[in-house]
Amino acid sequence: MTADFASPAERNRLARLFGAISSDAGIAVMEVYQSDFETRTKADRSPVSDADEKAEEIILARLDKELPGIPVLAEEQAARDGVGGSIADAFLLVDPVDGTKEFIQRKGDFTVNIALIVGGRPVAGCVYAPARQEMYFGGAEARLIEGFAPGAKLTEGRVLATRAYPDDGLVAITSSSHLNEETKKFLARHRIKASTAIGSSLKFCWVAAGKADVYPRWGPTMEWDTAAGHAVLQAAGGRMLRPDGSDFLYGKADKGFANGPFIAWGREPL
Repeated sequence: MTADFASPAERNRLARLFGAISSDAGIAVMEVYQSDFETRTKADRSPVSDADEKAEEIILARLDKELPGIPVLAEEQAARDGVGGSIADAFLLVDPVDGTKEFIQRKGDFTVNIALIVGGRPVAGCVYAPARQEMYFGGAEARLIEGFAPGAKLTEGRVLATRAYPDDGLVAITSSSHLNEETKKFLARHRIKASTAIGSSLKFCWVAAGKADVYPRWGPTMEWDTAAGHAVLQAAGGRMLRPDGSDFLYGKADKGFANGPFIAWGREPL
């Protein structure tokens, strides 16, 4: 790991910085959410609204000021300019509104995501759900602030830790809009006593908070979709792996920063 980002104190500081930036971006997100907004379709056929673009503008300006010189890969910028080439060892991933479908349907289960990647691994991240007023951030430790309104100042919050696996079977959490056959097969193979679904990176956060034990995903995602949630889960004691048990890494420029399948576990994989 790059020396500047190695210490637990620095990782926690960065996670809180991302939380503060997400708090400010949340103001713009909620202003659009509470309006009679329109949606558009991007080249990849995914939806986008003014909330995505306004929040990303705020986030990029703050990151440029606070962490100058660190490259940023942000969803809407990537949609406009494309992605390709190589990426630095340390870089930032931004998804200004993760769960745009939930945003459009006014379900509230959408998040603002910011993460720092070093050496292919997340070292700090923040997942903020402004409609639910839940702020999750993780560096060397994971924390949750509840009742956190957009624009509020960060408090200490409470420490998050994944739970020990229940003896009577696991609780799985799945995507509310992407449940394919491979995911269904995984659920059938393991000791799943119950499953629930929610949108956006909140799935990682629910495992981190001990509300669920495993989040399997074979559907398509991009690196900016998962990095912040991965950081929170990792800080809470969880693990995110590929289905073959290998580490899940970032900086996959040769794949256009698209993710393959993964399994996010609360503890050691079963």
